Amino acid sequence: MNQAVHAKSIPLKVIQPPPDGAGSLQVQLDPEDKIDNAKVFAIYGKGGIGKSTTSSNLSVAFSLLGKRVLQIGCDPKHDSTFTLTKTLVPTVIDALETVEFHPEELRQEDFVYEGYNGVMCVEAGGPPAGTGCGGYVVGQTVKLLKQHHLLEDTDVVIFDVLGDVVCGGFAAPLQHADRALIVTANDFDSIFAMNRIVTAIQAKAKNYKVRMGGVIANRSSHTDQIDGFNSRVGLERVAHFPDLDVIRRSRLKKSVLFEMESSPELEAVKTEYMRLAQALWDGVDVLEAVPMKDREIFDFLGFD
Repeated sequence: MNQAVHAKSIPLKVIQPPPDGAGSLQVQLDPEDKIDNAKVFAIYGKGGIGKSTTSSNLSVAFSLLGKRVLQIGCDPKHDSTFTLTKTLVPTVIDALETVEFHPEELRQEDFVYEGYNGVMCVEAGGPPAGTGCGGYVVGQTVKLLKQHHLLEDTDVVIFDVLGDVVCGGFAAPLQHADRALIVTANDFDSIFAMNRIVTAIQAKAKNYKVRMGGVIANRSSHTDQIDGFNSRVGLERVAHFPDLDVIRRSRLKKSVLFEMESSPELEAVKTEYMRLAQALWDGVDVLEAVPMKDREIFDFLGFD
């Protein structure tokens, strides 16, 4: 008896791409945890590039425009907001541990702290080193904020996210954001990390509303390498903050720049922050960037 199976007897199966969040590489957003009322910005960039300094001073600039601002630090170091609050505030994970992870027992004051000029500050924290997922922490933070109705009275939410995007967990803030901003210096390592972050933003943009909003040049006297890269891939520089000692000293004094003793160079930086906040509030253009391959960017950068 012929055991052959004719091709026409095999039903065709249409293979659909997996949804965002499928598998171990992504953390899927709970549809109930969307941030509906506020404008949401996610700040990314290479580790140590100044994201927390940028986020905190941008938060203050928004508050000086009369906006109600919430800054969420997404880093196990939980140091995003200390220049706003003058202290390392307890994290959401710390608060949850005190109630044995029964979030219904938490009060708002257990995890939300008021900082400079009324900026509300939350540190999501992170799982213990080598365990867990940062995406879970971000999800629990947003869930708590919604349960306490804190997002209903907020105009601007800023996520300050650690380092390069190497996993779906720390890409989770992109699921909530309207615009992603990348902080970079005028050097190879920072721009290389920026290229990878653009790839992550593109991946999230397929299933969420987040779009690339622009590049913030930081700690750089010149921007030639940044501008060349932006021109090549389709990005734009939306702000430039030079490498000034007053910015370094502001961190040591646990202060935002708007508290520091005035000088002409500091006033120029504060003006740039106010300009950036107003531009982001008014709405920046969506940027459709095309990131380079690793070897391509290696050959492209440098040779100044």
